[in-house]
Amino acid sequence: MKTIKQLNRSPWSGHAALAGSVDRNWQDTQYVLSFFGTAPEARKNYREFVERGADQGKRPELVGGGLIRSMGGWFEVLALRRMGNKEASDQRILGDGEFVGQVLVEMDDIGRQNLRLTTRSMDLTALAEKVCEVHGVNSGELRSGSRRDEIVKARRVFSSLAVKELGYSGAAVARYLGVTNSYVTRAVLAKETPEKQNYI
Repeated sequence: MKTIKQLNRSPWSGHAALAGSVDRNWQDTQYVLSFFGTAPEARKNYREFVERGADQGKRPELVGGGLIRSMGGWFEVLALRRMGNKEASDQRILGDGEFVGQVLVEMDDIGRQNLRLTTRSMDLTALAEKVCEVHGVNSGELRSGSRRDEIVKARRVFSSLAVKELGYSGAAVARYLGVTNSYVTRAVLAKETPEKQNYI
């Protein structure tokens, strides 16, 4: 199968090392292959597993963020939000809110910080309203690109809280504010850290 042959040689994924096409000392292939049996059969079983999956084509439930995939799409997620239901979510974990919550409970503090797992008790609009209230600006100004000191400060605070505390991606925050990804990155990496209890 042409697709599998291309995947076997791809330098941009871990599959080539798992399939045995390339040697990467830094990639822990043995851990993944251990789920497919013992050597030397494990690698053969892994390759057969991938080939069987390739025949299934693109599957919509495996596209998008974890909660989006699990719920069946954005429509279902938005419907839940409108009803006031909140689900724990992280785009790297495929599962419903209950499963993500279970992972969160079992995870140690370091793992939780690394994944920035969150129940997202606040959406970006609500956070923007609170930041604007504290800094005496309005949401139009926050998203206007104005360089007035207080607006710039509010924008930095918003970016930092949205990414660090609420777990939003830098790209999502940048889209909301109408700024570049690098702007959000600089705000998140800034030494000054907002007092989250004043906003969240």
